[in-house]
Amino acid sequence: MEPLDRSTIWPYEAGEPGAFFYQRYLHPTGVEAESVLGELDGGHALLFSSGMGAVTSVILALLEPGGRVALARDAYYGVERLFRTEFARWGVELVEFDQTGPPPERVQLVWLETPSNPLLSFPDLAATAETAHAQGARVVVDATAATPVLLRPLEHGADVVVHSATKYLGGHSDVLLGVTVSRSEDDHRRLLEFRGHAGVVAAPDPAWLLLRGLQTLTLRVERQSASALELARRLQAHPAVERVRYPGLGDAQAARYMQGGFGGLLSFDVAGGAEAARSVETSTRAIKNATSLGGVQSVLETRHRWEGDRVPESLVRLSVGLEGVEELWADLEQALHSGGSVTISP
Repeated sequence: MEPLDRSTIWPYEAGEPGAFFYQRYLHPTGVEAESVLGELDGGHALLFSSGMGAVTSVILALLEPGGRVALARDAYYGVERLFRTEFARWGVELVEFDQTGPPPERVQLVWLETPSNPLLSFPDLAATAETAHAQGARVVVDATAATPVLLRPLEHGADVVVHSATKYLGGHSDVLLGVTVSRSEDDHRRLLEFRGHAGVVAAPDPAWLLLRGLQTLTLRVERQSASALELARRLQAHPAVERVRYPGLGDAQAARYMQGGFGGLLSFDVAGGAEAARSVETSTRAIKNATSLGGVQSVLETRHRWEGDRVPESLVRLSVGLEGVEELWADLEQALHSGGSVTISP
């Protein structure tokens, strides 16, 4: 492991600042993590203090005042809320669209999610990027749920990739970090400049924990993807489940772009509505009733409490961890028996 360097200052070299002089701009642990992240995604990586810090930095650093942004309608609700509550005050215009189709015209930035959280839709990355670039718009892809193990959006036309490293990249639910990975050096330099001015740099300790998590990223994502696919198939056949959303269940776009699996995130609608879904989320034992995703521990929750009518009241989001698939299925099955409206024979 890279040594953890918590220094906030470094001595000048012959009276001039060296590569490291003040932690808000660069520090050795962060630079090492960024080097690994850049290799994984095939671009120029930067660490931020949180996923939303990375999102905010992309908008403020790369978008002109009063810009028009096309946002995938079912992208992470926190991004949509950020646009409507904060960026709207600065004249940023938001246009939501179905990311499975073409983006709208006359925009300066197109924001995609691969796949979306928690509805799991998937865009045609190459076609969207071609359309966006033809009108001079950048394409930003939030690839948190896919990770670079399964998808490298820069290879399909994206200009910037965003990750909440709090999720799969860190992998242990003990890190709060965000990442941007830029195709061009110009975008990278602009984001680096903005990060230093705004002070949204990641601290050394979480950066060091991220380096630890990245060592097992491929192993974790492969295991989580295999378990999620099996659970999605079983949930799809369960009488207490009305619908399962998972890219591995026949999504042609996802199959075209994702390599080696479809990720550890899925959602399903419980028959019987909100009350039945609430009963399911509070009846699991091995799977914890908690928010977030991407950790080694499986967690699930109803999302309507946070997102309102953007999602069905009966939707349960499940982040599959590293437990055995049979253990997870037994837990889901007993919870569905307790909470679902369908009577299941013993």
